[in-house]
Amino acid sequence: MICLKAFSSPLHLPTLRRLAPSSSLRVAASAAAMSSSSSAVAAPVEHIVLLKARPEAVASGAAAAMVASLQALATQVPGLAYIHAGPVLRLRSPAAEALGTTHLLHSRYATKQDLATYAAHPAHVAAVQGHVLPNALDITAIDWVNAAELPSPVSPGSAVRLTLAKAKEGVEVSQLVEKVAAATKAAGEAKGAKVSFGENFSPARAKGYQFGMVAVFDSVEELDAVEGDGKVEEAKAAVRPLLDEVLVLDFVAGPAAGEAPTPASL
Repeated sequence: MICLKAFSSPLHLPTLRRLAPSSSLRVAASAAAMSSSSSAVAAPVEHIVLLKARPEAVASGAAAAMVASLQALATQVPGLAYIHAGPVLRLRSPAAEALGTTHLLHSRYATKQDLATYAAHPAHVAAVQGHVLPNALDITAIDWVNAAELPSPVSPGSAVRLTLAKAKEGVEVSQLVEKVAAATKAAGEAKGAKVSFGENFSPARAKGYQFGMVAVFDSVEELDAVEGDGKVEEAKAAVRPLLDEVLVLDFVAGPAAGEAPTPASL
């Protein structure tokens, strides 16, 4: 497996930040929660939404209400293979620090049509208009169809590293996807991680990011252990020349719907 952290050396020398709790225009979530159905659908459509919550919304409890409204969608909207919303654990790159993301939504669908159905569902629209838009300073969203050979199921407590990337001028995104696929295969499943990656097909709110990847680990400890792994470093070196800007952050998947949430201080 391959994490794209530090592909561009000047881009990846941040001070790691732990963020306090609290969310999608075209998608929703379950705050530190996920749907009970399987998250390991074949070739899933991935939907990622990065949110920067207003400080006053966090202080007043409005951000918590936003998260709760998104969490409720897990049982209100059909076609969700997996859904999670919750706080970012760590910002891992200067691009992530600059964006200032505090919360994240990650959901999966078997087809693009399922994603479109979810986006148009009245419950989702109500949650976005009533809670997300009033309480989010900034929203970034990206979608891709998984190009990895194997699924990357997410379980409660899984640690996930998200990478968004912009290709250098003259580099086709399809070329980048192929290079990541080859590098990932060469690296093997480092430290037990499973990956999903692909080309963004929703550029409107992606802020120029053309490629997305999630690497799923069983725990934060396993995620941290991959740093400096020789095969992973070789894989990074193989992909680095194709990249212009890279955004990297970590988050922890919450409990299944109906279970008690995991404390945010991870």
